[in-house]
Amino acid sequence: MKREEKDGVITAIRERFEKASVALLATNRGLTVAQANRLRQTLRRIGGEYKVAKHTLTRRALEETRYRELGKLLRGPQGLVFGFTDPVAVAKALVDFSNEVDRLQIDGGAVEGQVVAADGVKALASMPDLPSLQRRLAGLMRSPADRVAAMALAPAQRLAGAIATLVKGLEDSGS
Repeated sequence: MKREEKDGVITAIRERFEKASVALLATNRGLTVAQANRLRQTLRRIGGEYKVAKHTLTRRALEETRYRELGKLLRGPQGLVFGFTDPVAVAKALVDFSNEVDRLQIDGGAVEGQVVAADGVKALASMPDLPSLQRRLAGLMRSPADRVAAMALAPAQRLAGAIATLVKGLEDSGS
């Protein structure tokens, strides 16, 4: 590979690291082409990417990014998994794929620049995904407003109930 080609690869990998919210490493122990393509398609659907690159070029690309500590985990036939939108969805997809295909082993990674071990990636995968967290947050934000509205209506409801009881009592005594 010529110097210009190497520089182009380094720049492309660096750009991926700069855009990524999560970068994971997975050892490829002989994935078939079909399995690798299926992993790529799965990741692409959820805003991720699977890339294989030489470690020397990857280390050079990492030098100027928040993921520079990830270089310490590079060894053997590893692939890079990038997540650009939802880190949890990418981690889930990778963990699910590695559970299904025993030829892929998760080695660790980094989330927003913080290095995590393989167990950390699995813990990330067990978290609720972004849409679930957004729904939960919206519910929590709505809850106080619901309580305020209920408290504001409670006196009026009690007064209406008292008036209804009084009217019923008057009707019963007048009959």
